[in-house]
Amino acid sequence: MPMIRVDVNEGRSREGLAAVSEAIHRAVVREYRIPEDDYFHVLTEHPAGQIIARDAGLGFRRSRDVVMIQIFTQGGRTPEAKHSLFAAIAHELQALGVAGEDVFIGYVENTAQDWSFGFGRAQYATGELGIPSAPA
Repeated sequence: MPMIRVDVNEGRSREGLAAVSEAIHRAVVREYRIPEDDYFHVLTEHPAGQIIARDAGLGFRRSRDVVMIQIFTQGGRTPEAKHSLFAAIAHELQALGVAGEDVFIGYVENTAQDWSFGFGRAQYATGELGIPSAPA
């Protein structure tokens, strides 16, 4: 059950922003085999100048179409699973015309104790929700 934040520059249509979210979700569902309804995204558009994503020493420049993605999820997946997810997200976004250099992903792991799905309770800790296992 990842929670995903997506930050983009202003200028995409409502449908275009939804398509970005849906593309990322398709990749997560496919790669991590999560249920289709485990869909928790926060989409934020920013005025020009509020997203700064320069070269990280790799020798390329990003355009104003950069898509900054933060994935918050429970730990336990292998590096290979994470790398496969990154590639799947880039592939899905490429189909929407987002260049590979404009896909920036930050991956943040936590534990089952770090989630509350409502009512101020940690449902994984209380047993109200079963702790998902990482796919092999």
